[in-house]
Amino acid sequence: MAVTIIAALIAIVAVAGLWLVSGLRVISQFERGVVFRFGRVTSAPRPPGLTWVTPGVEKLRKVNMQIVTMPVPAQDGITRDNVSVRVDAVVYFKVIDPVKVVVDVQDYLQAVSQVAQTSLRSIIGKSDLDDLLSNRERLNEGLELLIDSPALGWGVHIDRVEIKDVALPESMKRSMSRQAEAERERRARVISADGELQASEKLAAAAAAMSETPAALQLRMLETVVQVASERNSVFILPFPVEFLRFLDRNPGSSS
Repeated sequence: MAVTIIAALIAIVAVAGLWLVSGLRVISQFERGVVFRFGRVTSAPRPPGLTWVTPGVEKLRKVNMQIVTMPVPAQDGITRDNVSVRVDAVVYFKVIDPVKVVVDVQDYLQAVSQVAQTSLRSIIGKSDLDDLLSNRERLNEGLELLIDSPALGWGVHIDRVEIKDVALPESMKRSMSRQAEAERERRARVISADGELQASEKLAAAAAAMSETPAALQLRMLETVVQVASERNSVFILPFPVEFLRFLDRNPGSSS
């Protein structure tokens, strides 16, 4: 009789031990645990570490708190200036309220993905092509606000949003290439014209200075002769100074 009682006690202890062990759960450092008791959330989320739930009565739901990197599929749209583009982006977000993520939304990953796609199409329609190509910081901020507004109600915080690539039609690429080439040609012509203008102003100033001192013209001519003579195998004709002829006319005795 005593043996039977001891065996029964051992069996009860073993069953109780198994029951207790079956309720043990391990929550990782990057997770939080939401406990349901008869379908209702019992308390605040469980912290990381070893925890225990009542087997058959409570159910533990683990929620990942790490930052999620979600690529947004490329969206086709027409910009405000009627250009067809294809834009894709990436969204970085994390869970800030595990209870809302589990209770208020069925699949928060799918919800964030869908609102990101619709927000991206909305941004495309409200922006010009130049903004998509050169003013992405402002568009990223606007896109982040559009996604973060509904996501906060799901217990999710949008950390940042980045527009990755803007794909243009081939015809638009050729037009932009021709526009850039024409702009570079215009700048080259303006620079050349400015150089010609400055050179003409300098030449006019030099001519005015030489007209006041005719000897300066002869010195300039001699300097040119020296420069030409420095080149090998060069043949040049030296013009006879007109001022020297005038000097001879004024002094006829000097020619004898």
